Amino acid sequence: MADAVVFDLDGVLTDSETLWSEAKEALVTDSGGSWKEEATQAMLGMSSPEWAAYLREELGVPLAVEEISREVVRRMEDGYRRDLPLLPGAAGAVHALAARWPLGLASSSNREIIDLVLELAGFGDAFRVTVSSEEVQRGKPAPDVYLEAARRLDVDPVRCVAIEDSTNGLKAAAAAGMTVIAVPNAHFPPDPDALALAAATVRTPGELTPDLVEGAT
Repeated sequence: MADAVVFDLDGVLTDSETLWSEAKEALVTDSGGSWKEEATQAMLGMSSPEWAAYLREELGVPLAVEEISREVVRRMEDGYRRDLPLLPGAAGAVHALAARWPLGLASSSNREIIDLVLELAGFGDAFRVTVSSEEVQRGKPAPDVYLEAARRLDVDPVRCVAIEDSTNGLKAAAAAGMTVIAVPNAHFPPDPDALALAAATVRTPGELTPDLVEGAT
């Protein structure tokens, strides 16, 4: 039986991977850099220091890493305040699972974005702990952000169920020893080998029920 459930954010609760890509591409273009077709896929799961360094070193953004991160976050915050892209069924799933287990959030998003999404979505105290991969040593597919979420929840990682959508996210949660439920990203579907790590797969967050979580463990 699970002792806790740990959600990813982008692609699981918010339909935001494309928005992140658009914000990064716009900064690259506006600053005179050169966007590459493979950039979006390459940055999936990276922490903010990692993708900001990628924008500087690989795509030619002539700003300091910290400035790059701040500018992309500013663009994302502006967009979220206009229209939060919460996925259908996400709020119901969060509240249903929070009624049964302590919830954690393990996200590649910046701390500011995590806090803003939870505020705008009205999740209140649904999540006991939230961790940004900028707060740990390595981003996904390394397990660091999931291990830290379990540590803050005071739960053994092998007694956690993780909800993920992407190749790097699925690999990170599995590497942490967690049981994984996949909600495959429609825009950037996970690789078959990563999807095979999941104990269960659903099409939408609305299908994430307590019965499903219990059945996956």
